Amino acid sequence: MEAEAALELVKHGATLLLLDVPQNTLIGIDTQMFFSGPNFKGVKMIPPGVHFIYYSSSNREGNEFSPIVGFFVEASPSEVIVKKWDSKDERFVKLSEEEGERYAQAVKKLEFDRQLGPYALDQYGDWKRLSNFITKSTIGRIEPVGGEITIISESEMVGNVHKTAMEKVLAEQLKSSKFSKPDKKSPSNSCYYTSIPRVIKLKGVSGQDLTNMNLDKTHILETILTKQYGGSEDSLLGELQFAFVAFLMGQSLEAFLQWKLLVSLLLGCTEAPLHTRTQLFTKFIKAIYYQLKIGFQKDSKDTSRAEKGATASLDESLLSADNFLRHLCKDFFSLVLDAPMVDGDLLTWTRKLRELLEQTLGWDFKLDSSVDGMHLKEDDEFAPVVEILDDPDH
Repeated sequence: MEAEAALELVKHGATLLLLDVPQNTLIGIDTQMFFSGPNFKGVKMIPPGVHFIYYSSSNREGNEFSPIVGFFVEASPSEVIVKKWDSKDERFVKLSEEEGERYAQAVKKLEFDRQLGPYALDQYGDWKRLSNFITKSTIGRIEPVGGEITIISESEMVGNVHKTAMEKVLAEQLKSSKFSKPDKKSPSNSCYYTSIPRVIKLKGVSGQDLTNMNLDKTHILETILTKQYGGSEDSLLGELQFAFVAFLMGQSLEAFLQWKLLVSLLLGCTEAPLHTRTQLFTKFIKAIYYQLKIGFQKDSKDTSRAEKGATASLDESLLSADNFLRHLCKDFFSLVLDAPMVDGDLLTWTRKLRELLEQTLGWDFKLDSSVDGMHLKEDDEFAPVVEILDDPDH
């Protein structure tokens, strides 16, 4: 990048100034991770908007890590976010308003420029695909008191939640650390996620109707959209993305469980995708496609030090061959690809998601129907009818 263009990005981008960072501390922002050296004082050239910042302290050798602590921010153009390391509590804390402003002015005068790592703009596209529905309102509604998301504060909460054998392994994996034990001073604050019922129980409704409602979760989806999200589809998708980021980058088991609930709810609908909420499901499938695609890439790029405890593994945590996602996807793919009439965008993204899972994980969905959406010829009489719906948002 030319010096003039870089200077403009430094001036107009946001800056994360981190003071007194111990060496070998893992510092993450969005999909990017840094290991602090002796001169590291933060990140510059951060595009304005929503970001997830997370960190994990290490022992002196830099091979064992404490549980990750993360928080969301919405950065304004030219904003300077200042944090200082508290060695006693091993966490970043805010400075006083006066002291923070003094450091902010120093940053704007480029006094710290050489000690700031540049935000990798070539990775910004991935972050936008993971967070395009997360807004300041999303963060304010869900984040815990104090804003910090960490599994340290979740041990009691997740211990009372029914988990599959795979999730129990994940819980132990995330909580285990030779280097750091949960700090009793840490606040036991959890996120304010939306309550998602697994089953419907209504008085005065026949057994058959209740069975149908629970087989097709469209009724649950409509109720939640109306009562919990004020009818906003994007707010639901914002929570889906918030939970995924908090899990993948922040190692939050609570976030994983919420992501699983939302994914299970949406993939469990049969009426909504094809008829009443087609645009929502197109956006949802596109969002989960990028979550999984970028999650796989993150695993393959992690450094050996990070793999020893600083980041969660997508493969180990939720992508076993017999897990919920595979079974739900198989039914959903069959629903969409076998439909006599289906929206064109929904069909395209459903095919892309199936192909990603087949190629990356080797999953074989074995659609029983003679219609296989991945290999149809244009004149195939069994092909689904593609209906292109007008979408004012496109």
